[in-house]
Amino acid sequence: MTNGDSNSYVTRVNFSPQRQAASLWKATWRRKHLDDGPSELARVLGLLDLTALGVGSTMGLGVYVLAGAVSRTQAGPAVIISFLIATVASVFAGLCYAEFAARVPKAGSAYVYAYVAVGEAIAFIIGWTLILEYAIGTASMSRAVSTYVDNLVDLRISSFLNETVPIRVDYMAEYADFFSLFIVTIITLLLAFGVKESSYVNMVFTFVNLATVAVAFVTSAIYAKTENWSLSPSDIPEQYRKDAGAGGFMPFGFKGVIQGAATCFFGFVGFDCIATTSEETKNPRRNIPLAIVLSLAIICTTYCSMATSLTLMWPYYSQDVDAPFTFAFDKLGLSVVSWIVTIGAIFALSTNLLGCMFPLPRILYSMSSDGILFGFLGRVNARTQTPVISTLLAGALAGVMALLFDLSQLIEMLSIGTLLAYSIVALCVLVLRYTAYEETDKDLRKAEDPQRAGFNLGRALGALVNADRASVPTATSTGAAGILVAAYLALVLALSVLLGEAGNTLYNDPGPWTAPLLALGVPLIIVLLLLCRQPQASVSNLSFAVPCLPVIPALSVFINTYLMVELKPETWVRFTVWMFIGLVVYFSYSVRHSGERFRPSNTTENTNSNANGHSVTVDPATTYKHAEGLTHL
Repeated sequence: MTNGDSNSYVTRVNFSPQRQAASLWKATWRRKHLDDGPSELARVLGLLDLTALGVGSTMGLGVYVLAGAVSRTQAGPAVIISFLIATVASVFAGLCYAEFAARVPKAGSAYVYAYVAVGEAIAFIIGWTLILEYAIGTASMSRAVSTYVDNLVDLRISSFLNETVPIRVDYMAEYADFFSLFIVTIITLLLAFGVKESSYVNMVFTFVNLATVAVAFVTSAIYAKTENWSLSPSDIPEQYRKDAGAGGFMPFGFKGVIQGAATCFFGFVGFDCIATTSEETKNPRRNIPLAIVLSLAIICTTYCSMATSLTLMWPYYSQDVDAPFTFAFDKLGLSVVSWIVTIGAIFALSTNLLGCMFPLPRILYSMSSDGILFGFLGRVNARTQTPVISTLLAGALAGVMALLFDLSQLIEMLSIGTLLAYSIVALCVLVLRYTAYEETDKDLRKAEDPQRAGFNLGRALGALVNADRASVPTATSTGAAGILVAAYLALVLALSVLLGEAGNTLYNDPGPWTAPLLALGVPLIIVLLLLCRQPQASVSNLSFAVPCLPVIPALSVFINTYLMVELKPETWVRFTVWMFIGLVVYFSYSVRHSGERFRPSNTTENTNSNANGHSVTVDPATTYKHAEGLTHL
């Protein structure tokens, strides 16, 4: 390169460390621009396929485990109310997912939703969390299937493996469960072979599960006794009386019902896998929202019906916490029905396993396609039209966990990932509905407010109450809504922590907690009322939109945050370690390779001034890389 006119060649632009840091911070908040172009994945899933996937991936734990466990230890016959409360919480989250599925028909679920509405860093955090969640879910479900099969053969599998490949390490399994690894391998190969074939298997398993549930419900209804809902303490045998509460329909009081609802909530985890199939679904803007709503309706009806029949058939105080229906039918001498239910439970847990495994390769594929995970994970096999490499890697990760680890220490990690994803999706709905956007088929571009001219305190305060009575969002109203959403989130977090600290004493002696609860609750309600006054963006072009905004997303955020606060401290420690690893990956690889960094709109020729104040032409790619503050050319 020779010296000459500064405009005749490309020059290096050296930014200060402060400017590099500022540019890097800005890069973490860049948002995904949507492209509705053709997908490499095969669009083969219809409404029935999606509904079966949602029901199959969700309905199992609530029927075959939670109904008995919650009834015996937390709610008694009022477990039905616990399931209804958990249903409401799940429906709130499901409605938010449904709107985003209508708005963003792309594979990746909550990861893509956060990328569109909030920014890249938050999206990566959600995606990284979902990877862990689905891997642990797959491993734990394969362990559950292995356990049920082992029980059918009189524990021969576990006895053989315990003698042959024992493990003597803390926080790991007692033996290497090669049968669980085999189950994960079969599911992985099935998913790699083709999504339609996987859907057929899932549909068959789901119908077998529903048929088993029908048999259990009819049989238990025949043996129902209404007096099991009105037992007095004197009716309870002495050996159970200590832990049976006060008897009646609600033996553990309203506190037990609420605690039972928190437990029952996790029986609904799994419906969000429907949202990961957007690029493999026919008419995703219509079918995915409908499938989410239909699957939740089927699951809610089934859970409440089964909980009703179970608690009427067998007294709550002696329910089995691991296999309540099998136990009750054995006690009633119905061994044939007990076998049918056990086999049905294996099919149910197998569909849960498929539902846990199905989204994981799609998350890896979506993140890789966006450039924030390694490129080879986004390759799609031309014959099967599935992300084979991502599927095999996901299966290997889950299989190793199922083979070696004692998952009892990791089960709560399922909860923290799901609850965080639900919260982010609800917040994203609030962000998009109160933001001034020009919406097109290909992207979401933030609109400009022609009347905005610098900061004005009076106008800012007026914007919080929408003093101008704006009917459509502007940049000013968008900023006001953002402040209100942030304030609501802070108040929700503080209130959740307070409720967690209060614990059981809030029910026994609410007096000392009244003042702090009012101090947080009243401002929270005021913020919601102010948010109600803000103008909302039109949703007339969407096939589905969350009703009663902002109440439903706000309630979803509150419930999810409260449940996260209630998780054990060690769960947060493990989650923090996993997130630290993820942030290392993001800042060392993802932020440099993100597809949004290289969008054409960001690589146009720019004119800058050098250190001497001379105007120089800078190479577009060089400018953009320097603008991100990541490298020197």
